Amino acid sequence: MFFSREGRGSLSRRIHYALAGILLVILVILVASGGSGKGAGTEGGMAKASGLKAALTRIVDAEPRPSKVDYARLDRLLTELAGRKPVVGLAVAVVENGEIRFMKGYGETVAGSGDPVTTSTVFRWASVSKGVAADMVAKLAAEGELSLYDPAGKYAPSLRLPGAAEQKATVSDILSHRLGLFAHANDSKLEDGMDARLLRSELATLNLICPPSQCHAYQNVAYDAASEIVEKVTGQPYPQAVRERLFMPLGMTSATATREGLYAAKSWARPHRGGKESKPVEVTDSYYRVPAAGGINSSIKDLALWMIAQMGGMPDVLPEGALEAVQTPLTATPGELGRLRIARERLKSAQYGLGWRIYDYAGHRVVGHRGGVTGYRSLILFDPQQKSGVVALWNSATSQPAGIEFEVLDMLYGLEPKDWLKLES
Repeated sequence: MFFSREGRGSLSRRIHYALAGILLVILVILVASGGSGKGAGTEGGMAKASGLKAALTRIVDAEPRPSKVDYARLDRLLTELAGRKPVVGLAVAVVENGEIRFMKGYGETVAGSGDPVTTSTVFRWASVSKGVAADMVAKLAAEGELSLYDPAGKYAPSLRLPGAAEQKATVSDILSHRLGLFAHANDSKLEDGMDARLLRSELATLNLICPPSQCHAYQNVAYDAASEIVEKVTGQPYPQAVRERLFMPLGMTSATATREGLYAAKSWARPHRGGKESKPVEVTDSYYRVPAAGGINSSIKDLALWMIAQMGGMPDVLPEGALEAVQTPLTATPGELGRLRIARERLKSAQYGLGWRIYDYAGHRVVGHRGGVTGYRSLILFDPQQKSGVVALWNSATSQPAGIEFEVLDMLYGLEPKDWLKLES
């Protein structure tokens, strides 16, 4: 069950009372029909009524589920953040104990337009998309369609590495950024409009910085070999495969993997390089041409559903074996600790699995990713054991909203509050 939380309102309490009312009506009807004095029929009716009465009593007497997160305080922080100049529009959701407890939009889809961001407004995920590709491949592996340890070249014909290393590198090496290439190889050419598959074949002209599987260096062009793997195994275009095999079964009705999918949304946030005083910019197609690396769009509601699935909440779609495969650390990423140095007092380690980052946050194992593409930013961070976490999407270049993940984690773990959102600065 999920709901939107608007200020102090509690939809869960309203549902609670509505359900009690429905059961009360049913109880009255059954008691009336069961009291007609017709032998066994009377006893059966009264037995049903008695059971419903007990259930009704439990519902009416039940207290709202306890929460570790102060949602009123969280809403105040986000309201203040959304009022700052760098922020145009923002959507945030929090999952606690496997349920969406908070979900709300702030600001505007276009600066100065008055068109509000809602929980249905669609944003781009950017690199948070990498988890979709990894999950899809791991799902296929769990179903016996491939092995994560097969040679990368077996499924991705356009991928060519120096010295034919694509026959030594594995599918797992693609998804963990361990192909031996320097970071962001050929990204600049992708952004200049060159074809992604051609750029993957041209990787063979570069020099390896290490043998495959021996070092980590973040990729986009090479990572999108995952889309070719999915296409070869399923016989479907990548956007269709992930929509039919992941998004629709998970109830993610707004999620797509194309620029056209973004444009087709009833409400979608326009990208801004600046803040409230800037104008929207063009939606570039560069990273839609590497959909496994950065091509997913959705509302905050659907990103929250995606997070629930990552915590084991939808095993019929994403089985435990697939989740274990993608969330198992494969390589250390010390550079990530430097990038997140604002939280170094909490972050003790940073590693990478398959399409997902794994951290030690104040002694707790958390999993997530961040993303950024022209005019959009995104984040997802969760504790699989507690089945709790946070997701956020926004349509400006500022990194300030990224502090929300630490605000929520500190509440979940009962840590001393800090000004992670830099609202006091």
